[in-house]
Amino acid sequence: MKTIDELLTEGVAGRRVFVRADLNVPLDGTTITDDGRIRAVLPTIAGLAEAGARVVVASHLGRPKGAPDPVFSLAPAAARLGELLGADVAFAADTVGDSARATVAGLQDGQVAVLENLRFNAGETSKDDAERGAFADRLAELADVYVGDGFGAVHRKHASVVDLPARLPHYAGHLIATEVGVLKKLTTDVKRPYAVVLGGAKVSDKLGVIDHLLEKADRILIGGGMVFTFLAAQGHEVGASLLQEDQIPVVKEYLERAEKRGVEFVLPVDVLVAETFPDVKTKAPAHPDTVAADAIPAGRMGLDIGPESGRLYASKLADAATVFWNGPMGVFEHPDYAEGTRAVAQALLDSPAFTVVGGGDSAAAVRILGFDENAFGHISTGGGASLEYLEGKTLPGLAALED
Repeated sequence: MKTIDELLTEGVAGRRVFVRADLNVPLDGTTITDDGRIRAVLPTIAGLAEAGARVVVASHLGRPKGAPDPVFSLAPAAARLGELLGADVAFAADTVGDSARATVAGLQDGQVAVLENLRFNAGETSKDDAERGAFADRLAELADVYVGDGFGAVHRKHASVVDLPARLPHYAGHLIATEVGVLKKLTTDVKRPYAVVLGGAKVSDKLGVIDHLLEKADRILIGGGMVFTFLAAQGHEVGASLLQEDQIPVVKEYLERAEKRGVEFVLPVDVLVAETFPDVKTKAPAHPDTVAADAIPAGRMGLDIGPESGRLYASKLADAATVFWNGPMGVFEHPDYAEGTRAVAQALLDSPAFTVVGGGDSAAAVRILGFDENAFGHISTGGGASLEYLEGKTLPGLAALED
């Protein structure tokens, strides 16, 4: 895999460089609530611009249905990119149409443009190879060189991720090179003890990675909504908590395998419960109760691990040499249910381990809860991509960057 360092050595002045970034930032209307993904790709974009490239940045945002939708416009991300670069960033109102062609044609050396949301064109996500290829052909007309730096999208077989690099000289950007280097530390020559913290809503989203980590990790700590399927698999009442009953047999099998292999599964000993889901927008006081994890009352739902569980999890991370964390411990967006996630984040900071925060909600939680993200070993920009890499899957976007 060639990297951007090799490209810069070859020289990019005057060349149109297409950067497939991941600007899929959370929005409240047109206000960006977390610009972490934009800042993560800055070294690549700024480095190319400083070297005299004419930089064409493209990304998806959200899940529009193959047609323009102002709710998913990349205009706010383009404006924020300009602020972070300290330079004007041109914005094309389409992806491969008149505006895109004119905007790219108007670039001078060292200038940057952002195309509108790639998913406004059905060819980006099409399962039909010909339709994706046709869209990639039109994108290729806008550039001389391709740089892949949208790690959060490399597990998708999309036109700008897989088909476009096949049509242009291609290189990995700084972010992708860093992400791959970090993930290799979690899969080869891992320093032990190796602890994994998994949270989030649904256990079904993490089955593949749990299955793979049972062969790799020394201990696995479970939190978030997925924990209640584990508790139910142990025969405990979970009240009105989120439960995937169809996954109970699989979870039971994982628990049995873990015991046979000597992998420690750590589940909460107490949880915070309430009768209703909290209002995360108004953040009105929720007044939760703390109950034992094996004694959740009927009609009440678990919304965070409890304080004793937070201390337990911290103790299980204290002696680790490597820690991977993906998924919050509770509804961290509400202050009454943020302490479990805060406890895990603080435990990672207190640990001497090499720590990796696996993208998505975990990365957002680190920032929202006020932690210094630079204090962690690495914060990934791609939750789904990180998980699939740890599952041992071939990621299409990485394979496309190989020579």
